[in-house]
Amino acid sequence: MPDPNGFLRYGRQLPARRPVPVRIRDYREVYPEASDQLIREQATRCMDCGIPFCHEGCPLGNRIPDWNDLVRTGNWATAIESLHATNNFPEFTGRLCPAPCEGACVLGISDDPVTIKQVEVEIINRAYDKGYVTPQPPASKTGKRVAVVGSGPAGLAAAQQLARAGHDVEVLERDDRIGGLLRYGIPDFKLEKEHIDRRMAQMEAEGVVFRTGVNVGVDVTADQLRSEFDAVVLAAGALAGRDTPETPGRTLRGVHLAMEHLVPANRVVAGLQETTPIDAAGRSVVIIGGGDTAADCLGVAHRQGAAAVYQLDIYPEPPAKRVGIRDPWPTWPYVLRNYPAHEEGGVREFAVAVQEFVGDDTGQLTGVRIAEVEVTKVDGRRILTVKPGSERVLPADLVLLAIGFEGTERQPLLEQFGIDRNARGAIDADAGWQTAAEGVFVAGDMHRGASLIVWAIAEGRAAAAAVHSYLGAPGELPAPVGSTANSLAI
Repeated sequence: MPDPNGFLRYGRQLPARRPVPVRIRDYREVYPEASDQLIREQATRCMDCGIPFCHEGCPLGNRIPDWNDLVRTGNWATAIESLHATNNFPEFTGRLCPAPCEGACVLGISDDPVTIKQVEVEIINRAYDKGYVTPQPPASKTGKRVAVVGSGPAGLAAAQQLARAGHDVEVLERDDRIGGLLRYGIPDFKLEKEHIDRRMAQMEAEGVVFRTGVNVGVDVTADQLRSEFDAVVLAAGALAGRDTPETPGRTLRGVHLAMEHLVPANRVVAGLQETTPIDAAGRSVVIIGGGDTAADCLGVAHRQGAAAVYQLDIYPEPPAKRVGIRDPWPTWPYVLRNYPAHEEGGVREFAVAVQEFVGDDTGQLTGVRIAEVEVTKVDGRRILTVKPGSERVLPADLVLLAIGFEGTERQPLLEQFGIDRNARGAIDADAGWQTAAEGVFVAGDMHRGASLIVWAIAEGRAAAAAVHSYLGAPGELPAPVGSTANSLAI
């Protein structure tokens, strides 16, 4: 049983981040590996509640109290089995997930929640160090072939589950390397790419075939997929970036979508190209948006040597802590989220909106005209009211639009399959994860719109279970890494 006094003896504590002056000189991860003592103390804070709401907060249904207590007692081998029973890739979620489980932690009602996310990443770190993560090839083959389009977390999760069930799985990726946004959309200071590579090596040993540089719908048609495979899983993400074409000055040189900045920056770090066409070095940068992608742009701008950086958010500054009646536990708390990049510099402006991108006679961006705004909602629509006399101009020669995504991209493959995007830019599916096209399934952001990495993995696992049933293969999909858990329950 857990230590009933653990949360009384230990306060919430994360490992110290690497010093700012050191980490902005490279792209290595911000957090060093934590000591065994620190992580065991933090795991000891878990109360193993009678009704553990962290399970409900986590879309994967991770068995959080179980592996917390295993860490408390130093049983790392069983801890990784318990973690892998519901989550194929804890090295991704432990670094990138915003941790809705912590927002639902019962201890968070009257104290700081357990550092669930940090315990999770330390379990997988030690599992790799100790050799606990090994290939799990199937005992026999089904003779069925499945194509997975896209290699982000949803596609990878579906591919691994199906391969372990004995199907022949090919993952088709448009980019030159596997990983989707994990590879080129997430900076290395949040996720070093060795974590993707070693998971790929495990999956290849389990029988998954990876094909890069394949633009499905162009290089390979839907008819070809149907002739070569028994089922197809669409997991190409929601990469259509939200833009502001109506804003005056949008066409000025120097105004870019966030991914136009992040992707080449990641390729430079990977040694795949020498320079980036959008470099913040010595420039005055304005980042529009308040979420994860905006913080990624902020961290990259610091490392590229920006002269000044502003981050703009149309919403007012959130409170530092949960506000009880308006923001009750265990809902996801509306609080100020400070990312490590915010420690590194820059100025955050809240409750402001861009009125115009200002440029010179040559069409080059020189500034951003902003105004203070009040945000209200009428019939579900967001209404911005500008505060009179509040306009001012921020000097800028680089603007990065990090204001979200509009859904999956329009692409020939969808037309070839006879599949339409819905009003949210996503692809609809029935209760069995099948689209309007027979034998074609969908999962992840392509299905639900831009969302959390835990949802992508959960949907990939669920779609894999649906494909397995559709193919009429005997038995259940195996739970990952030796666990006897039924992985069909997402």
